[in-house]
Amino acid sequence: MTALEFTYHIGKVSKSLKPFAMKLTRDYEEANDLLQDTLLKAFTNRDKYTEGTNLKAWLYTIMKNTFITNYQRMVRKNTFIDTSDNLHYINSMESSTDNLAISAFAMNDINRAVSALEDAYKTPFMMYFRGFKYHEIAEKLDIPIGTVKNRIHIARKELKDKLHMYAN
Repeated sequence: MTALEFTYHIGKVSKSLKPFAMKLTRDYEEANDLLQDTLLKAFTNRDKYTEGTNLKAWLYTIMKNTFITNYQRMVRKNTFIDTSDNLHYINSMESSTDNLAISAFAMNDINRAVSALEDAYKTPFMMYFRGFKYHEIAEKLDIPIGTVKNRIHIARKELKDKLHMYAN
């Protein structure tokens, strides 16, 4: 594939990359930067692309890997390393206190909201919350997997509406 053909195909596919970049970064400017980094990497590694493979999937993979690398770099950059000799109090819990009243109120509200759900929604939601997979829930309750997903979605929506005061 010539450079011109490669550029043409990337131009057609690149429009669909922007929503994925927005989903990853949740910021317009960072999404533009991620898209630009992805396209730059695609052009510089054009020789690694095998003609006939899914160009869109190749670009999505480059974008996802670039995002993960940038995120890990940011985390490493913001990690504080204490080089002092007195390490005794760094992780000491003796000097800190927690106010458990707020979390107790929140847990009471959450428990009340969950128990107010109809059983048809509460049962699949609680099973999913405890770690069951969709297909396991469908088998145990003897209902279609689509119904399980729908009921869990409705339960989440109802809980979100009832617990809106805890949203950030």
